[in-house]
Amino acid sequence: MKGVILAGGTGMRLDPLTRVTNKHLLPVYDRPMIFYPIQTLVTAGVTEILIVTSGPSAGDFLRLLGNGQALGVDHLSFAYQEGAGGIAQAIGLAQPFVGRNRMVVMLGDNVIGGNVIEPANKFRAQPHGAKVLLKEVDNPSAYGVAELGGNRITRFVEKPAQPPSNLAVTGIYFYDAGAFDLIERLEPSARGELEVTDLNNAYLARGDLTHDVLQGYWADCGESVDHYLHVCNLVARHGANRGS
Repeated sequence: MKGVILAGGTGMRLDPLTRVTNKHLLPVYDRPMIFYPIQTLVTAGVTEILIVTSGPSAGDFLRLLGNGQALGVDHLSFAYQEGAGGIAQAIGLAQPFVGRNRMVVMLGDNVIGGNVIEPANKFRAQPHGAKVLLKEVDNPSAYGVAELGGNRITRFVEKPAQPPSNLAVTGIYFYDAGAFDLIERLEPSARGELEVTDLNNAYLARGDLTHDVLQGYWADCGESVDHYLHVCNLVARHGANRGS
């Protein structure tokens, strides 16, 4: 299984911190933000990683990470996303790297306190399809939310005013190589992007998606400046799955 970390975007919600650098290069406590998702994947046994980035600071990732071996990465590659095409489009850029292998995709501004070893092993044993990781949150209206019927997800609702559950969809996704065919069939959303929610719904529609609930804390550094500060303090107090 190969790893794909999405580290593009404009980082507008963290302005003015992101006016001169990519959001994922900002520090979270004592490490650059991008170190955390890298270590999450390496800890789960995923050591071939592609970083999809964008913008004028793209070259800084190479200066910071080199070949990735200092963080336990065996093979580190980069891809460049032109413009704001959406998360699903960014995943599609990974096709030459992933080939017909499976992949785990992680948003580069997600920091977790635990690990994804068990979900990764479950997905490796899963015959085909996709897996999403959910997390109980206090403010589900701020996220994509999963509605469950029994032990199965029945639908995803994006930032609902009346959430059907408190289970938010985290930025950690597992896909088989069929994701690339599904992405090619997606239509742009109202904001002109290819949405990862639509990709997950495509797997859900054919009964080919499983889920697990993430253990330990989950935090999205890019939500706001206040939330970014909260994540830095959270990591300082409790630690995180991070690089060396």
